[in-house]
Amino acid sequence: MTAAQIFAVIIFAAMFLMIVMDKIERHLVTLGSGVLTLTVVFGICMKNGSAVWNTLALEGFTKKEFWYQVSESESKGINWATIIFIAGMMIMVEGMAKAGFFRWLCMRIAYLVKCRTIPIFITFMIMSAVLSMFIDSITVIMFLAAVTIELAQLLKFNPVPMILSEIFCANLGGSATMCGDPPNIIVGTSLGYSFGDFLTNTGLAAGISLIISVVFLYFSFKKEIVGESSGSVDMSKFPKPSEAITNKRDFIISSLIFACAVVLLVTHATTHLTVASIGVFIAAVTLITSGKHAPELLKKVDYKTLIFFIGLFIVVSGLEETGILELIADFIKKISGGNVMLMVTIILWVSAIASAFVDNIPFAATMVPVIQSLAETTSGIQLTTLAWALSIGTDIGGSATPIGASANVVGTSVAAKNGYPIGWGKYCRKIAPATVLVLAVSTVYIFVRYL
Repeated sequence: MTAAQIFAVIIFAAMFLMIVMDKIERHLVTLGSGVLTLTVVFGICMKNGSAVWNTLALEGFTKKEFWYQVSESESKGINWATIIFIAGMMIMVEGMAKAGFFRWLCMRIAYLVKCRTIPIFITFMIMSAVLSMFIDSITVIMFLAAVTIELAQLLKFNPVPMILSEIFCANLGGSATMCGDPPNIIVGTSLGYSFGDFLTNTGLAAGISLIISVVFLYFSFKKEIVGESSGSVDMSKFPKPSEAITNKRDFIISSLIFACAVVLLVTHATTHLTVASIGVFIAAVTLITSGKHAPELLKKVDYKTLIFFIGLFIVVSGLEETGILELIADFIKKISGGNVMLMVTIILWVSAIASAFVDNIPFAATMVPVIQSLAETTSGIQLTTLAWALSIGTDIGGSATPIGASANVVGTSVAAKNGYPIGWGKYCRKIAPATVLVLAVSTVYIFVRYL
């Protein structure tokens, strides 16, 4: 190995280790690692200015293809389209939250099922999955868990089974679309896949898995749920859904903006608007219609996450420019012996196992160039098949442990703060089997449909 390759691997490994240890804020870890990659790997070892320029990818902003894309294109270096899209969706979600949209939706559904525990359990799981197809799962779980605890205190039931099921379904729903989970955004923008591509491929797998998961989780928690559920409920004791709306005008506008975002995402393969264009448009409309509240929404944007992505893309670019990712691809190809089914199994299950213990975002960003290399050098395998295996593995695998995905951390934290701690034993005993079941179903799905 060359000096550049050695330092690229050391920087990446150290970054991963520090992210897992969680002693330093992860955006500082990736940003520092990115600076080291630019200076040590590209500057000192490679003395390659073009590698730095390619990684920063700033010229992309001036290209028509960045905003309006007719043909598929691949992204290298910092994936600015991903960052801009996530930032735009963050602003939209903050506007919706401020108007009381999420709490209103939860309370409205609870009223529709007359606040009965078992129907709430089932409908909240489905709602968690559906919302996570379009909105960041962290936001979905933050509001769902809070409302679940509020309902639990009013109806006198243990909210833990419901929160665990909501977390699992949020991760499952996120796997269905390109904007549902950060790994999917990375895969989609890097490989030029559309919202429809994900919906008709990983979305179908997620739909089948959701039906199985709802049944599985119901029977897993049946004794706890049935034992606490009661018959008729006095609805007069509960707050009305309309009370959750803080501003009727803002509520209507934020709902229309959300609907517009969904339409643009569903049709962007036809309109050829890129996710970067959609992100900018949605953010601009939200800020303009917010008026004097626009600065407040901008302050609430999670800039640390955006910085985290920037640093991450730089470090992964270091592995790509030095040829390390090609070596990893060759290693996977050698292990599988060119067997396509084994190769797909390795990618899906290794992605899932890794994502159960480490952040699935850097793992997905690292693996995208690897599967590209595998598709180019292996006969009988399509890049799309490997992409769907990677997306499903990273999205679903993160459900297995309390630290596997951000939604898991947020959901368990909300529960603990309200007096319902969820330990590793409780979490893994109920959710890990569901994760393995969905991964097994997804593996069969990929084999039957693509191989």
